[in-house]
Amino acid sequence: MPVSASAIYFLNLRGDVLINRLYRDDVGGNMVDAFRTHIMQTKELGVCPVRQIGGCSFFYMKISNVYIVIVVSTNANVACAFKFVVEAVALFKSYFGGAFDEDAIRNNFVLIYELLDEIMDFGYPQNLSPEILKLYITQEGVRSPFSSKAADKAVPNATLQVTGAVGWRREGLVYKKNEVFLDIVESVNLLMSSKGSVLRCDVTGKVLMKCFLSGMPDLKLGLNDKIGLEKESQLKSRPTKSGKTIELDDVTFHQCVNLTRFNAEKTVSFVPPDGEFELMKYRITEGVNLPFKVLPTIKELGRTRMEVNVKVKSVFSAKMFALGVVVKIPVPKQTAKTSFTVTSGKAKYNASIDCLVWKIRKFPGQTESTLSAEVELISTMTEKKAATKPPIQMEFQVPMFTASGLRVRFLKVWEKSGYNTVEWVRYITKAGSYEIRC
Repeated sequence: MPVSASAIYFLNLRGDVLINRLYRDDVGGNMVDAFRTHIMQTKELGVCPVRQIGGCSFFYMKISNVYIVIVVSTNANVACAFKFVVEAVALFKSYFGGAFDEDAIRNNFVLIYELLDEIMDFGYPQNLSPEILKLYITQEGVRSPFSSKAADKAVPNATLQVTGAVGWRREGLVYKKNEVFLDIVESVNLLMSSKGSVLRCDVTGKVLMKCFLSGMPDLKLGLNDKIGLEKESQLKSRPTKSGKTIELDDVTFHQCVNLTRFNAEKTVSFVPPDGEFELMKYRITEGVNLPFKVLPTIKELGRTRMEVNVKVKSVFSAKMFALGVVVKIPVPKQTAKTSFTVTSGKAKYNASIDCLVWKIRKFPGQTESTLSAEVELISTMTEKKAATKPPIQMEFQVPMFTASGLRVRFLKVWEKSGYNTVEWVRYITKAGSYEIRC
């Protein structure tokens, strides 16, 4: 379902119209007055970004000191509308030198009208890629004095770029040193019982790339996923090499990936955009390698005392280490005094979040650390009620470790000029929702 916008308005914080564009004649020009009267003046801007007034729907978002309002008179895709707003703001920032506020809009009326005519046709979103639009809308915006970013130069041969299959990369790129940076960033989501058994666990990951390559290179990425290795062995008529394989779930790719080739050969082939981008996202639900195990023991000694003992063990290789390890142990609100003994790091009581916060700057692999604390509580006259205790939470970052076991087998770069390429691969595992029940 498309957006089918009838109008788009740019308003300042007072509700004054900075700029607007009507795409259809099914709404009146006074619709902005309805938005100002029923939403802005009633202070309901923070309640919900979608409102219906007089048979029309208003989708609005605040960016800096500007409200962007899309008005539709029919049923429309809300997610698509907000995606359009985000992409449009990124486009404007690329023309305005990184700034998007009331002053930038007032200084670039003509350019904004020209862009609005290109990025939406009769209320339907069109191409919003800055790389493509800058090829034939070469007018430079009035840049903010606080922006130091140099203006991107227009590239000739616009017709080829607009109509060709590679709309996300322009021609003529040249680098003295051709480099590709590949980051595998994973977040571990875990719910563990107080006895150490896993109740729920999954890993969400991203493959991030930063490409500084000349020409129009064709890249091929090989991972140790089970389906890809099986397909490769079938095509090459030889058995798969031994080693751990994983099964990727819910995989989504950047638009540059050749999906036809992926479906046929199960290989990730693509012509990359220039600079930084997200190549793919995935999820793992089986065979997760947990970086930490936490064993808590909490004893209540009467109504005014508690003993807290927490043991944290790193399960990853002894050659690795975790950085920025934080363990948050919840305690009752009526905590009056605490005392700690830790084998490594530092611990303190944070009354604002009702937690004992234990921080370890560097945690080596295959080691364990313990925290012992005595908590004194304020005695209350009310009868104690049984309540569900909040779980212990962890934060960490483990370089060169993947909880899913994902590995890059190869990254091949082919370009007709045949230059040499330097590839850099990095693995990082972070804590998503890493919780342990007390």
